Amino acid sequence: MIYIHPTAEVSKNAHIGERTKIWHHAQIREHARLGNSCIIAKGVYIDHDVIVGNNCKIGNYVSIYVGVTIEDGVFVGPHVCFANDKVPRAVTPKEKPKGVKDWVVTKTVVKRGASVGAGSVIVPGVTIGEWAMIGAGSVVTRDVARHSLVYGNPARAHGYVCLCGAKLVKKGVGQMCPVCKAEISI
Repeated sequence: MIYIHPTAEVSKNAHIGERTKIWHHAQIREHARLGNSCIIAKGVYIDHDVIVGNNCKIGNYVSIYVGVTIEDGVFVGPHVCFANDKVPRAVTPKEKPKGVKDWVVTKTVVKRGASVGAGSVIVPGVTIGEWAMIGAGSVVTRDVARHSLVYGNPARAHGYVCLCGAKLVKKGVGQMCPVCKAEISI
């Protein structure tokens, strides 16, 4: 069963997966594809043609613009913004309003299991690797390797994280989780 709050605006041409919940004042545009068992929190904007995988949690007031693909099991914290235009302008060089044909969508991908901390900005054209973790308030300007912990402005690597989210510690040639004891090969 799908739940859509009465104040949410969901295009009849959007695909909403089973058991997905869409909360207050969210807007889901045409041809957006949301997977099964997602939580779309208050005030989220999901642009046309955006893809969100299964089991994702999208926090309050997140903006996800066309060109973004979010894979399964991704967490996106409140107030995250995914930009999609590397050279944003409101007008052309001749000072005419820009239209759809006047700009190029740049693809952004968030891989399976990754987490994006609250208030982060993801610039267009980056790939965030599997199980990576972006610290709150970060500005991600380049690709993030799988299991990497990055934060800051611009976001820089500060180690690696486990599937459980704990920061990994070196063990021989690999990495080990001090919490769940998993060994991760980076």
